Amino acid sequence: MIARWREIPVTYKVPFIVALLMVAISAVLSERVLDRLSRTQESHIQGLASTYLDGLSSTVLPAVLRQDVWETFDALDRSADAYEALRPIDAVVTGTDGNVLASSDPAMIPSFQPPPEGFLDRYVGTGIQIEKSQEVGYARRDLVYQGLPVGAIHVSFDVSHLFEERREILMTLLLTNGVLALLFGVAGFLIVRQMIGPMRILEDHMRAAASGIAKPISEGLAGRTPSEARRLFEGYNALVEAERERKNLAMRLVEEEKVAGLGRLASGMAHEVNNPLGGLLNAVDTLKTHGESEKVRRTSISLIERGLQGIQAVVEAMLSTYRPERQGRSLSRIDFDDIALLVAPELRRRQQRIEWSFNWAGHPELDIPSGPVRQALLNLVLNAIAASPERSEVQINIGVDTRRIHIEVIDAGEGIPADMAVILTDRNPDPILQSGRGLGLWMVRRMVDEVEGSVSISFSQEGHTTVSLELPFGREEKADAA
Repeated sequence: MIARWREIPVTYKVPFIVALLMVAISAVLSERVLDRLSRTQESHIQGLASTYLDGLSSTVLPAVLRQDVWETFDALDRSADAYEALRPIDAVVTGTDGNVLASSDPAMIPSFQPPPEGFLDRYVGTGIQIEKSQEVGYARRDLVYQGLPVGAIHVSFDVSHLFEERREILMTLLLTNGVLALLFGVAGFLIVRQMIGPMRILEDHMRAAASGIAKPISEGLAGRTPSEARRLFEGYNALVEAERERKNLAMRLVEEEKVAGLGRLASGMAHEVNNPLGGLLNAVDTLKTHGESEKVRRTSISLIERGLQGIQAVVEAMLSTYRPERQGRSLSRIDFDDIALLVAPELRRRQQRIEWSFNWAGHPELDIPSGPVRQALLNLVLNAIAASPERSEVQINIGVDTRRIHIEVIDAGEGIPADMAVILTDRNPDPILQSGRGLGLWMVRRMVDEVEGSVSISFSQEGHTTVSLELPFGREEKADAA
């Protein structure tokens, strides 16, 4: 019940609460008004009845003392006409013996007879006793002469007009309060709807932003809202603009890192291409000079073929890493061979070597895009080479199980500085990136997040750094199977 109430929009809850409060207030006010009216009516009729009985007592007392029925009846009859506003129904005078002396309706209540059964039970206490079910009031007055009781007067009154007046006032209160509750409910609905209109606009834009479509709130909408909501809109627009700038900066950083990585490899690739080209040119010169010899031709053609294959391998490795249309290809063992070929010139320059360890049995290809993994591993290997001293060894361990590929890159240097390692583990490395450092590590972290993997860093006692990647593969197939 509480959960359903929370799901109701505020535009409906507030008017409902306002209407409910109006009903509660109207109920309390109606009860107090009717109570005050009842007491006023009863006080008024008590006064009239007391005056009526006072006058009637003084009129019938002499006749009662004489036991004169007709004079008593005449007094009762004349008093009914004189107090018509009191609406008396009947009046009965009894003597000291309890028998009826006279009544306003002798046919119903004859003289010198006991009152009807249950008649005297209605006349108890002092003042008027009102029977609400019959809408009749009953009053009794003892007749006393020289301190001795000589009889009693019993009078009943029609008080239906009092209840009719109460019902009319109750209906007036109900209609008035009902109309007021409806008006206040509608007014509350319109006011609350107007108040939360800006919040609904902000909610729609935030939902769109959560789905990847962040748009600023137009000046037209912001200009028609109160100042408080306008400040919220301005803050949201500033946030959208900041997010756009951050994304643009991230894209520029990615492109700059790719260009920087390509530049670092360019000199090494030039050696990889120039060396075969030098041999090819020598083979061509040999063919020009000694081409008539079959043995020379076979040797030169073989040299040309091996040189062209070497150049082709270097070019293919470079294209596989930096050509976007090839990044959708699944990861295979050959991708690691390409990385080894790309970093070979840097290894020779620093007189280093890489120790590769593979556990790849039974997996010709992995259902994970090769492009991001190649780029991330290339960045880690280049960082490890740069962090390791000359004539040292960098170790790379590749392992595959049924669900994940495990990649470890272990350098031989003093390890990644703590402020740079944060880029791989922190969700918000922007302050470091704004200084222009750690772009390659940031690209690694971005790739890991995209494939829903994990990254960890450990340090040995010697200070060497081990960067471990855990990358799941085959997520779409598993989801389909489920």
